[in-house]
Amino acid sequence: MSVHGPSLCRLLLFFMSLRSTLTPASSHPPHHPCRLTQRTALCNNSNLTSVPAGLPGSTEELQLNFNLIKTLQGNCLQYPSLTTLSLACNNLETLKRNTFQHSKLLKSLNFANNNLYVSYEETSNALKMLPELKSLDLSENKMDEEMAAVLLQNLTSLEYLNLSGNLLQRIDETTFRDLHLLKELDLQRNLLFEIDNAFDNTPKLQRLNLAINHLPCLTDFHMTQLVVLNASHNFIEWFISRQDVNDTFQIETLDLSDNKLLFFPFLPNVSRLRNLYLSYNSVSFYEHLEDNVTYPNLTTTVEFYNTMRNTTNITARLWDDNLHGDISSVEMLDLRGNQLQYFPQGFIRKMPFLSRLRLCGNCLESLNLTLEQFSGSLFELDVSNNRLKEIVTNDVTLGTLSNLTYLNLSLNDLDCGSSGLFFALSSLGSVDLSYNNIGTCLPDEAEASSGSNTASVDWKTTVSLRRLYLKGCNLGKIPPSAFSGMSLTHLDLSDNPELSGQPSIQSLSSTLQHLGLGNTHIGDFDFSDFLNLKSLNISYNSLSHIPASVVKLDVKLLDLRDNKLSTIPSAQAKTLASKLHTVFLTGNPFNCCQTEWFRTFERTKTIHVVGQSDMECTDLLRIHSILHSRLFLCQEETGESMFWYIVLFVPICISLVGILLIVFLTMKPKVIHKSIKKKCFKPTSY
Repeated sequence: MSVHGPSLCRLLLFFMSLRSTLTPASSHPPHHPCRLTQRTALCNNSNLTSVPAGLPGSTEELQLNFNLIKTLQGNCLQYPSLTTLSLACNNLETLKRNTFQHSKLLKSLNFANNNLYVSYEETSNALKMLPELKSLDLSENKMDEEMAAVLLQNLTSLEYLNLSGNLLQRIDETTFRDLHLLKELDLQRNLLFEIDNAFDNTPKLQRLNLAINHLPCLTDFHMTQLVVLNASHNFIEWFISRQDVNDTFQIETLDLSDNKLLFFPFLPNVSRLRNLYLSYNSVSFYEHLEDNVTYPNLTTTVEFYNTMRNTTNITARLWDDNLHGDISSVEMLDLRGNQLQYFPQGFIRKMPFLSRLRLCGNCLESLNLTLEQFSGSLFELDVSNNRLKEIVTNDVTLGTLSNLTYLNLSLNDLDCGSSGLFFALSSLGSVDLSYNNIGTCLPDEAEASSGSNTASVDWKTTVSLRRLYLKGCNLGKIPPSAFSGMSLTHLDLSDNPELSGQPSIQSLSSTLQHLGLGNTHIGDFDFSDFLNLKSLNISYNSLSHIPASVVKLDVKLLDLRDNKLSTIPSAQAKTLASKLHTVFLTGNPFNCCQTEWFRTFERTKTIHVVGQSDMECTDLLRIHSILHSRLFLCQEETGESMFWYIVLFVPICISLVGILLIVFLTMKPKVIHKSIKKKCFKPTSY
């Protein structure tokens, strides 16, 4: 007999409903606290003590970060499609041997910030069951080098390894002997003081991070395949590459900043180095020591012992140019915070592609651009905070610097002539001349019209200039036409207390977005025309009130520190709160009894009042933090002071008590006498 049409549908529905009725409750998928997104299960911050069951079998990524899992039991991962597992920041101590027997497709494991040092041998047996593991994060697990070597045994497929934040002190060729495919290794924030041939078995390693350790030197550097090496924040005194390697070193970025280098590193003979970071060392050049007349008792050579693990000694001249290695492809050279007094002749010329040169915080007294022959590719030059007194150049040299965009000469001893040399450059966009003595370089209108030959700074010739910083330059009167024709967006004239030049600044009102007039005694400066202004600094100006023209601006950052503001009117406060994102107000003598403006700022969530804990105000008695409004002693709304009520009321009360006491003693002496006799003169019991 056959069943057709609607009868079949009704029969199927009946059997399906009957099956659902008879199915026990235990067969339903258990509840789990995870959020499912496509094939990813997010179970972070759920106070889990074990891997949740009941997730879809197609789950490929499982995140269990910030839980309380201590052990991964066998068969706890019943997800055959799983490729990524993250258990960072748990209490994980042990992985059972058969933990991954149903998840052998895992490629990425994150066990950061756990306690795998407890049962590292058992954990090692579990990891060996993952033939396709590519990425492993074991950072912050309190492991030493022996534990790490055991955990990494037979992980031949590994390409990325993170061991940062552990307790490794000395690693050698056995530590990573099975990691033949490793491409990236992070060893920062350990206790490493020796890395004896540790990377000889990692021929594909391209990125190595050794930052924040205790390495005293890096000698016999021969890792030709390495592209990025970060060895910053160590105690490295020498960096010496192996000189007998004829292959081209692939290294592009070398970071040796924050070490103890005395010499420029001895780089490979042939390399592709593009970025060289040497900031905050003690690097200097010693070519001048070769002068036997001036320094007759100083040696001109240095000996290196056993640099290639043999008994041959190497003797080299301290200033031998060949020891600098190949720097022909360098684009970024960072030498901030060293002890440079000069460059050896021809040193800069060896870098034809140099685009960024940072020399802040050295001991340079002169910069000879003609002799050094800077690259035409240079677009950033920072020589701030040196001892520069002169800059030597000519028209040909300036012509090669046509791409120079950023120039920082601040904190030097430059005069008018040297500081104004660069303003003819066609691409110059940002110039910082702060804290140089160029105040006398600005001619007044009479001198300008008469064509005086006096050396002066003429920044009007740089049409491309957008940012000009002239803080602390002893500026006095600025001619009205000083900035005419310019399109500056940033101008900082702070720390020029004798400044007088409102008309010249007004000529920039249509383009300025950031204006600094701190410590300039601006007085009644009118900001009404600066409609595009987004940041304004008028700190240290003894202002007793905020100029009305400032309140009308649509500024996002306002610096009012160290003025004489006692309060901010409510109307101004509401207007400012609706516009400002950041405001600086510390150092003002605010009145605690007029702080409604502060409550307005507090209620406005979009404004950030910087340094609230340092802001103070004064009430009738003493100085308070402006945050402690409950402690303020202020006047009543009627304007009469509670303080004076207290001052008058307390003496009156004391006087009345004294009078009553005297009257009582005078009128009732017998009562007092009997009371004293009754209490004090009692018969003795013997």
